[in-house]
Amino acid sequence: MEAIVTLEQRSMSDIRKQVLAALMLGALLVTSGCAQPLNKREKGFLVGGGLGAATGAIIGAAVGNPGAGAAIGGAMGALGGGLVGDQLFGQEVKQDEQEKQLALQQRELQLQRAELEKLKKSKQEQEIEDLRTEIEQLRAERDSRRR
Repeated sequence: MEAIVTLEQRSMSDIRKQVLAALMLGALLVTSGCAQPLNKREKGFLVGGGLGAATGAIIGAAVGNPGAGAAIGGAMGALGGGLVGDQLFGQEVKQDEQEKQLALQQRELQLQRAELEKLKKSKQEQEIEDLRTEIEQLRAERDSRRR
């Protein structure tokens, strides 16, 4: 009994299963190797590609060629999903930039308010000192008149 099965003896179904398993393993390795979570552009690309491939496979099965339908649908879905995801990602980047600018402006306002309070306090202290000096002068004049 021969232990090694040659490629010719395998059915096409077994080959498809192995190819599909290899593709899934490759996709798993690629996505697990990402250092950061997917952004909206990448998510749109993947979701669009998956939905397009599924839809293409369904339509392709109806006309007798699900593989070609899945390939064409996947490519079109990935393109469309990538474009939509890119727009969403651009809006997200713009919103993040606006939030950073807003935080910077709020910090600047806080610093200016603190500076105004400091100036106000300094002015009040100067006015108090001026009043004390004036009071001392008035006391000195009063004391000189009494003598």
